[in-house]
Amino acid sequence: MQGRASTVAHAEPGPPAPTLVPIRSIGGSKRDRQRAIRELVAHDPIGSQQELAARLNGRGFAVTQATVSRDIAELGLVKVPRAAGHVYVTPETLGGAAGGAAAGVGTMPLSDERLRRILADIPVTIGRSGLILLVTGSPGTASVIAQAIDESSLTEQEGTLAGDNTVLVLFADEARLLAWRDRFDAIRSSAVEGRTP
Repeated sequence: MQGRASTVAHAEPGPPAPTLVPIRSIGGSKRDRQRAIRELVAHDPIGSQQELAARLNGRGFAVTQATVSRDIAELGLVKVPRAAGHVYVTPETLGGAAGGAAAGVGTMPLSDERLRRILADIPVTIGRSGLILLVTGSPGTASVIAQAIDESSLTEQEGTLAGDNTVLVLFADEARLLAWRDRFDAIRSSAVEGRTP
């Protein structure tokens, strides 16, 4: 019988297997990435998630649009109309809360100033269904508007519920709804009058 070829393969030395590096370590931590996002939107008009992802990739963060979308939601960024078009801003920028953070937001007296500033930046419409008012702003602004309502001196409502661009304001009776609407309209009017061209 003739000899058969060996079926055992001999491993030849070659380059070592590549080491997989988790994406997180390529571009820094989530905290670093979100800090970079806040810096970018504070200094540059960024109007889309794709643009933000490209800017982050340029800074060395390996991100996808889905990651950017989650970060935008976690940071509470909203889009507002500006001269450069609709751009992302932080809730602090929108509501002018920079001074409030130093004073301790939890201990601040109820004030309509933050709501007034938000209404100056975000045009809203109001609809009604029974004992519910629907306050509608631009996409992504409802949570900021609802929080400003909750922190304001408007107390006739039972509560607020925010979606993407619509806030449901709930009332126990007609008298409270009408009183709230009158006060809200007065705050909104003062915001619109104080708007700079």
